[in-house]
Amino acid sequence: MTQRVVPDYVLIFDGGSLGNPGPGYGSYIIRTRDGREDRRRLDFKEEMTNNEAEYRILIAALEDLIHRIQRAGKDPSAFTLEIRGDSQLVISQLEGTFRVRAPHLRALWEAARERLNRFREVYLVWQPRMTSASELGH
Repeated sequence: MTQRVVPDYVLIFDGGSLGNPGPGYGSYIIRTRDGREDRRRLDFKEEMTNNEAEYRILIAALEDLIHRIQRAGKDPSAFTLEIRGDSQLVISQLEGTFRVRAPHLRALWEAARERLNRFREVYLVWQPRMTSASELGH
């Protein structure tokens, strides 16, 4: 049995919309291996579906993390990342077990994959909705 490496970063994300579609929002947490944690909430101020909001907050979180790593003079390809989210659709599409059928999600999926590919290794983990709500507060 192989033992999985403890990731350098853990990113927890959750997005949604007030109505489906409706005004989009989302939150994320970035945790470092040494226990530091940063939380962010974004209101997108535009109409979108829940799935679009999930992708948009994940992309924003990945951009934030990549920027932090680069600002420290390092390369994201040196780091491992665990991503946790309660959207089975988004996690499964990013893993490649579900196809991206909706045309409006294709560009978002591609943007997320491009950012994920910048890391040495990425672990995608689905977590129950109640866990996300407890950690992110929505």
